[in-house]
Amino acid sequence: MSGLHRTGIRTTLATLPLVVGLLAATATPAGAGVPHPRTSLTCRGAGVDPDARVRHRAETVIDAPLRTVWNLQTDVESWPSWQTPVTAAQRLDHGPLRRGSAFRWTTPVPPNPTPATSLEITSTVEQLGHHTCVRWTGPATGEGLHIDGIHVWNFTRTPGGGVRVSTEETHTGPQVDADVPTATAILRQGLEGWLSDLKATAEARTHDRPH
Repeated sequence: MSGLHRTGIRTTLATLPLVVGLLAATATPAGAGVPHPRTSLTCRGAGVDPDARVRHRAETVIDAPLRTVWNLQTDVESWPSWQTPVTAAQRLDHGPLRRGSAFRWTTPVPPNPTPATSLEITSTVEQLGHHTCVRWTGPATGEGLHIDGIHVWNFTRTPGGGVRVSTEETHTGPQVDADVPTATAILRQGLEGWLSDLKATAEARTHDRPH
């Protein structure tokens, strides 16, 4: 996401690689970034903020069953067990993730011009298609920082039995809008890191199963 557009902005931004969950133009081991796509990802017809200046899209192919990938991604309270930057995650409702579900999760922000704090993100699922897509929105708040995010995920089976996971996210807010290139770079890092962790965890669970 972003830090403050004043002394210390880049220190703040550099410490927030996965704050992107709220809400590189080159390939990485997890997948390939897709900057400035002609079309945006959608879930049940709804997408990211078309007017947001901070945005990124990325994808990866995971060698695991769709059910495994979907269950990992939608079991919000398990996120801290496989995503190190997520320190806590709590569902605010019960049962399978569905439209209207809400969850609150946190990630630490080290000292910068302000004291060390935690960024608290409250996300609400606005659209969901079982095993196909999910879109959530919500604010992230911390000391001196506010970001509004929209995050869309698509899941598609591949011919080889794996899953193509595509994700796109936009951020808006006075801090991120003050330094769009840096905020976009951090968003890219966060999305590709998330995909990398999801891929590693899903494939490990699949390949470690007894046959």
